[in-house]
Amino acid sequence: MDWVRGKEIGHGGFATIHLATPAGTCSSGRPPVMAVKSCDAALSSSLRHERRVLSELGDCPRIVRCFGHSLTSERSGEELYNVLLEYAAGGSLADSLKSRGKPLSEPEIRRHARSILEGLEFVHSKGFVHCDVKLQNILVFPGGGEEVKIADFGLSKRAGERLLKGGKQGGVEWRGTPMYMAPESVNRNEYEPASDIWALGCAVVEMATGRPAWGSRAVSNAYALMIRIGVGDEIPEIPEGLSEQGKDFLMKCFAKNPKKRWTARMLLKHPFLALDRGINDEEFVRDCGVEFADASPRCHFDFQSWVSMQCSRSSWESGSPSPSSEMDSDPSVVGELSSDSSSVIHRIGQLASPERPNWIDSEGWVTVR
Repeated sequence: MDWVRGKEIGHGGFATIHLATPAGTCSSGRPPVMAVKSCDAALSSSLRHERRVLSELGDCPRIVRCFGHSLTSERSGEELYNVLLEYAAGGSLADSLKSRGKPLSEPEIRRHARSILEGLEFVHSKGFVHCDVKLQNILVFPGGGEEVKIADFGLSKRAGERLLKGGKQGGVEWRGTPMYMAPESVNRNEYEPASDIWALGCAVVEMATGRPAWGSRAVSNAYALMIRIGVGDEIPEIPEGLSEQGKDFLMKCFAKNPKKRWTARMLLKHPFLALDRGINDEEFVRDCGVEFADASPRCHFDFQSWVSMQCSRSSWESGSPSPSSEMDSDPSVVGELSSDSSSVIHRIGQLASPERPNWIDSEGWVTVR
C-alpha cells in the first residue's frame, strides 16, 4: 500500500512514529489515518520482530492492529524500515494519566484492567509473552467507551523460549522496564505469562495512585530496585483507596511465586472485574483455583487430590500429643499421615453423628455472605 508520511507524534529508543495517510483511495479495512513506526533499515531487527509477532497473533480488538510494512528511501538518503499501525488519537494511558493530573476512578481502573487482561489472555493463548506491559504501551482510543489496546511488541517472546545469556548486566538479559519487572525475571531471567500479570498489577497501582508502583525514587536507581523486587517478600504497596475486591485483585497479581499468581483468564473472573458484568460470587467460586499446579485446595470443589489427616480418638483422650504437635516435632509423621488411603465415602461417614441436628436454634450461626 502506498502511503504518505505526516508529522512526528512520538519516538522511542530505536524508532520514531509519524502520522501516515494512504496515498490514494482508502481501500477496504484501511483507516484514513494510521501511525507509522520507522527506524534505520540496518538497525530494524526489533521492529521486524514486532511486525512478525503481530502477524502471528492476528486480529484482536484489544491489540493494536498492523496494516503492513515497507522499506522507503528518504530524502536524506536513509533507507527506513516502516510498520503501519492503528492510530490511537488519545496517546498512551501514561499520557492520559499525566494530563488529567489525578488518579483514575475505580470504575475506570476496572474497565481498563479488563481490556488489558482480555488482550493478555489472547496473547498468552497464542503462546506469546508481551514482556513490557506498562502504561506507556497501553494506547487510548477515544470514543464512546474510551477503549485501550496493548501496543509495542518489540520485546515479546514465545512462552517457554529460553533467553540467551551474555548481556551487559553480568550475563543476564533484562527485558522490559525495571519498574514493572517480576521477581522471577530479576532472579532467574524468566519471562513467562505470569510476568505479564505482575506488570499488570504494577499498572493498576499506577492508575490508582498516579505514581509508579515502587515509588518515584525507585526510577533513579534500577539496581537498588532490582534488589527490592528480587529479595525478600516485599511487594508494591497496595493503594488504600481501592475497594477490598481491588486490593484482593492486586494480591493475586503480586504473588511472589509465579506458579501461585493468577492467570489472565482467572483474573477476568475476579469479583473486582465482575462488579460491572453481573457475575455472581457463586459462579466465580466454581471457576477459581483449577489452574494451579499445586495440590492445595482453593475452593470447595478442589479437594480431589487432598488427603486429610487422621488421628485416633483414644490417643487424644490418653493425653498423647495432637497431630499438629507431632508433625512439628517429627517431620516423618507428615508422610505417615498423608499416606492414608481411606476412601472418600469412609472419611465422610466418620463425620456422621447419631444426634439429630436442631436447625431451628439459630444461636451461634455466623452470616458469611
